[in-house]
Amino acid sequence: MTVAVLLSTELLNGESFEFMGQPSLSLRSPREREAATECRDGAPQRTKSATRGRGRGTGPGGGQNGVVSYQPALWTDPATDHRSRIVANSADRSAWLRARSGGVTATDVARLSSVRALQVVAEEKLHGSSFTGNAYTDHGLAREPEIARWVRTVHGIEPSLDLYHAESNERHLATPDGIRAANGHLELAEIKTTTKAWRSIPRSYLRQVWWQQYVLGAERTLVVWEQHDNFVPIGPEPCVQWVDRDENEIHRLVGLADQLLGLLRR
Repeated sequence: MTVAVLLSTELLNGESFEFMGQPSLSLRSPREREAATECRDGAPQRTKSATRGRGRGTGPGGGQNGVVSYQPALWTDPATDHRSRIVANSADRSAWLRARSGGVTATDVARLSSVRALQVVAEEKLHGSSFTGNAYTDHGLAREPEIARWVRTVHGIEPSLDLYHAESNERHLATPDGIRAANGHLELAEIKTTTKAWRSIPRSYLRQVWWQQYVLGAERTLVVWEQHDNFVPIGPEPCVQWVDRDENEIHRLVGLADQLLGLLRR
């Protein structure tokens, strides 16, 4: 799924959420960082959105040839304050895991890439998973506080350990890694580590990001990732990229999540 930010320890399409204690990240002023090159070795070069605009469905979530159908927001009345929709806090891990087990989380949604995936996720939620972690997830859990401190210092996004439910469905759940209110809108942070040099954000992680935006009512998310080689970070600072809310993708993910809830009720 973090100063501590809690990340899910499930594997997503071969990528793991990882972290490990390393020397502190170098820091520049927020103004310097916003203007600076953010990634290396052919990865995205500046803080910019991966998708554009509420409801447009462009970018990674768009349709063929850029032609998409507009989807309105999932609710038109003003959403309640996200702080009134806190279900649990991951500092109490037992309560947090228990609350997550009864709903559909961003980690679950990230895996919903096919009908078969729906069945696999449903089976694991009903009967448990054999995966309990590995060296990469251990690295992730240990590395997260340093990256979370960097995100807070450089981008002003406070870490979050809270599990929230959506405005429209209390079984739609998410634990974002960071939250801030900016100009009356919510913005989130999602932190990853990886052994790979990303040229774009993996699709599974985009699903996770869009789901969190739906649950919280957020407008965009700063995805932060740190590449490492044999658990040693590459470069002095992580890469970042903004991902805007996409209502078309959100509508699709809500439908898949409701299918998963239907399987859990059988």
